[in-house]
Amino acid sequence: MDFSLNNNTPVVRLRAFRAIDDPESCALFVEGHKHVLTSIGVEKVTSSKNEWTTNPAAFVLIVESLDKTKVYGGARVHVSGGTEPLPIEQATGMLDASIYDMVWQYAQNGTGEICGLWNSREIAGYGIGSIFLTRAAVAISTQIGLQSLFALCAPYTVKLAECVGYKIEFSIGNKGTFYYPKLDLLATTMILEDITNLPLAANEDKSAIFQLRSNLNQIKIEELRKKKIEIHYNLEVSNLDKWDLNAVIANLSKVHNHKTIEEKNINLM
Repeated sequence: MDFSLNNNTPVVRLRAFRAIDDPESCALFVEGHKHVLTSIGVEKVTSSKNEWTTNPAAFVLIVESLDKTKVYGGARVHVSGGTEPLPIEQATGMLDASIYDMVWQYAQNGTGEICGLWNSREIAGYGIGSIFLTRAAVAISTQIGLQSLFALCAPYTVKLAECVGYKIEFSIGNKGTFYYPKLDLLATTMILEDITNLPLAANEDKSAIFQLRSNLNQIKIEELRKKKIEIHYNLEVSNLDKWDLNAVIANLSKVHNHKTIEEKNINLM
């Protein structure tokens, strides 16, 4: 059963994988995300090189049809120490260089960033591009060994991030915010300091994340504002025997010893 607006309860798969393990799905993610951004007037994304697709420290969550031919949304978790700085560093480093030192400090114990959150218009309103993808991203982060997570949030996702345990990092930028005149966008720097216990998360979201962690592959009927969707969660990341977080952390000095980052499109949570 494929996703259809004619279905009383649409059916999709929410799948997690490391970017380098599935280039075909990465290409579908890129195309879908680009279409969504250009539809709202963010043209800069068309020049993006999408280096994350070959970054061994980038993990992808994708919402797709059960036959994997259509993609309806997605998000990513980038781990600090990969082949590129975190998106939050690329976006804000030239405005406030202290972000580099902050990320480096958290990275010593394993840190990353939730970014690139999006959903297509045809699935809007079901919570895919907001709460369910965000919960899943937090849930898989312990699987890959992270202790903390950063995020650069648009105004309408700040509350969402707080619900899953983030807080505003007021020491960066203007009390945590940055203004991007080219995109007419105010973005907020946020951090989730304790992924394992989620002490700041709302009870409902904490419970849902813990439940996903305990059962990475399951089928659930999720409901948001009286709209139901059947999600086939497939959150167990394959090939983690080839994943070495300590080696990634050791690589930090090689990729973070510079302060000038090429300007790129912003990847928001």
